[in-house]
Amino acid sequence: MIRRILLAASLVLAQPLAALAAPVTVAGVKYEDSTQVGTSKLVLNGAGLRSKAIFKVYTAALYLPAKATTPEAVIAQPGAKRMHIVMLREINAAELGKLFARGMEDNAPREEFSKSVAGVLTMSDIFFQYKKLSPGEYFTADWVPGTGTVISVNGKQAGQPIKEPEFYSALLKIWLGKSPADTLLKEGLLGHLD
Repeated sequence: MIRRILLAASLVLAQPLAALAAPVTVAGVKYEDSTQVGTSKLVLNGAGLRSKAIFKVYTAALYLPAKATTPEAVIAQPGAKRMHIVMLREINAAELGKLFARGMEDNAPREEFSKSVAGVLTMSDIFFQYKKLSPGEYFTADWVPGTGTVISVNGKQAGQPIKEPEFYSALLKIWLGKSPADTLLKEGLLGHLD
């Protein structure tokens, strides 16, 4: 009898852990439960959809060394991090770069943003070179300790790493700041919509 109770209890306890490890699908885009950035294994913190009016613009996923449920905990967490974005509609890449720069400026404290300006210019140059991003194309922004922010488009590194840690913090605030690009996306990235 005790053995059955313990077995039943272990099955009940194991179910939430299995649910946490499952891949997530957002608007048809599948995000795996973990990824590798450099030598670091990261876990999926959350994912969501960026909408504008009635249009689905892109999906995004946030990967961290350990789960975090507040913007402050995400930004303060040491180690590698990844934002992975998959386009759902065609968008002018240079315009997207400008929107990201504006989102950083709107959400980062003035001092942090001022230390990020060189990185913002580098990011804008990267997006300007691509002209447009089509549905299914993707990019990642990785924080790699000792290297900086590495931006890759469709799996290929674009430009040189951006060294300033303030840049990555300001970049995350586009989605996690006080005036996020999309409130529901913010909740999704923080794992609140599971």
